[in-house]
Amino acid sequence: MQNTSHAVMAQRVEPATSLDDFPTPPWATRALIEHAIGADSVRDKTCLEPACGRGHMARALAEYFKDVGSADVHRYGFGHVRDFLTYPYEAKSHDWVITNPPFRLAEDFVDRAMTVARSGVAILARTVFLESVGRYTAIFRDRPPSVFAQFSERVPMLKGRVDRKGSTATGYAWFVWHLDKTPAHPRLTWIPPCRRVLERDADYA
Repeated sequence: MQNTSHAVMAQRVEPATSLDDFPTPPWATRALIEHAIGADSVRDKTCLEPACGRGHMARALAEYFKDVGSADVHRYGFGHVRDFLTYPYEAKSHDWVITNPPFRLAEDFVDRAMTVARSGVAILARTVFLESVGRYTAIFRDRPPSVFAQFSERVPMLKGRVDRKGSTATGYAWFVWHLDKTPAHPRLTWIPPCRRVLERDADYA
């Protein structure tokens, strides 16, 4: 019999060689801009989405940013084929770096993004990314996020596709670093229920 406890269902373990292909529903990207960063603050900014997959996040970002560059280590048919961790992006070449990185590489993505971005970095990750001594030492102790924006409703992440009827037992949050500001303390906020408002029929075409 399947164990359906939330403690088990909330875990997702991918093989070390996995591409971690779990596309972000576009409404969850719009929620970042509308409720954590602010649409007016990015209208004249550039953005890089370095784990773009099939473009679900990049297309949503393009609704807000002046220009969005897209790339992924795998050829999905959208954006450039580039390994974000090894491609020679110039330092501070983009205003923002925003992405949903492979979970096992998220620390490396944050570290790399800090050099590529001028204004800010935002990554979508499971809420448990807050945990672990390793991440505390590598990231959070000396470079805590400016904003930790927890989704109040669940963001369904399904392997290889977005699905309007999808569901999940896993909690997600946006981790946001404002590089051009030095906040005294990280700000905890909640992204209010907004899926119905920010979802579009075209997101699932």
